[in-house]
Amino acid sequence: MKQYVFTILLTAAVTFVLSWAVWRLSLRYKLYPGIRERDVHKTPTPRLGGIAMFLGVLAAFAVSSQHPYFSIVWAQPQQMYALLGATALIVVIGVLDDLWDLDWMIKLGAQFLAAGVIAWFGQLQIYTLPLGGMTIFSSWASFTLTVFSIVVVMNAVNFIDGLDGLVAGVCLIANAVFFAYSYMVFRDIGSSTYFTLSSLIAAVLIGACIGFLPLNWSPARLFMGDAGALMLGLLMACSAISITGNFDPAMIADNDEFGRSQLLGAFIPILLPVVVVLLPLLDFGLAVVRRMSRGKSPFSPDRKHLHHRMLDMGHSDRDAVLIFYAWTALVSLSVLLMYIGTTLQWPGDYLLGVLYGIVGIAACLVVTLLPSRRRLAHAAAVAPEPELQPEPGLQPEPEFQPEPGLHHDPAPAQEDAR
Repeated sequence: MKQYVFTILLTAAVTFVLSWAVWRLSLRYKLYPGIRERDVHKTPTPRLGGIAMFLGVLAAFAVSSQHPYFSIVWAQPQQMYALLGATALIVVIGVLDDLWDLDWMIKLGAQFLAAGVIAWFGQLQIYTLPLGGMTIFSSWASFTLTVFSIVVVMNAVNFIDGLDGLVAGVCLIANAVFFAYSYMVFRDIGSSTYFTLSSLIAAVLIGACIGFLPLNWSPARLFMGDAGALMLGLLMACSAISITGNFDPAMIADNDEFGRSQLLGAFIPILLPVVVVLLPLLDFGLAVVRRMSRGKSPFSPDRKHLHHRMLDMGHSDRDAVLIFYAWTALVSLSVLLMYIGTTLQWPGDYLLGVLYGIVGIAACLVVTLLPSRRRLAHAAAVAPEPELQPEPGLQPEPEFQPEPGLHHDPAPAQEDAR
């Protein structure tokens, strides 16, 4: 565990320092785009934070390659180089898009290419599904399922990147829960080592999000852009595939051997990697259906994402972000508690996780559906007073008209504060 803590701290420190450097350089050379119609922020903000996050991730992987405890992860160097090469490709495409707005077809093609490099050259694929010991016998079926899974998760994470600190915080929570799960699952199956690719990726992403979040918290001074969001989605998908897609199907099918409940034993290994990105996947699915039903491209931008709807309900930027954090922690921790309860044979097995989920859903629904009181109070304070109507028979005095040749300068309008 100490080695993982060191990896998290190292990644966080490198990411933070480089994020500050990227922010200063972006301001100095004006490397930031203008405000788009769908944007929530009011001042131009640099979007190149993904570069700093990628370099932090790269530094962590470089150190791990020289660490004896992670030698088993680097036992297949081709897989690691394919993973890092695909990540670098996605970051380059993301940076170009952040600066010049590439066509969505180019970005989607690059995403499929990166996923193909991981699945084909890195041989990181979904070979089994822990649903009753299902094995994918066709190599092409495994390759196709892997590629589409990576592309979907990449876009799902990228789609929720619309508020200060939203993606970094959600991915921090999701990867923290997934790290705990991956660490415990290899302990429970009697693995000889806890140093696995899935745990290493999760730890590195935790550090990258921690290091980037200080400059991305509201009001954000730096955005991660498509480069950072797509990188997080790609690595999170690879982390889940490296553990979920390589379970021994015979072991997963045997609930007694794995020590879990008969009901959820075959579903938790695939359920938890999905629920940690449930909100991004939900937003992505709704966006695709919404846009295609209107005859538009599924990647055409709009202002109908979940975080936009929460702003329209009356929540402030920070309130909306914190609510997203709460939902992410709720769904992911509920399934993690089910797993822990069944493996440790707690009374009721997964009952504690279910109760936590029910209470959490009720609490999250209350804070989600009720707009922020502070926001409503502010709106009432700044609302204009109704105009007084003159009494019947009385004519209002005419407005003052400036003399000909004289110009009346109105008071300058105040700029919107962020």
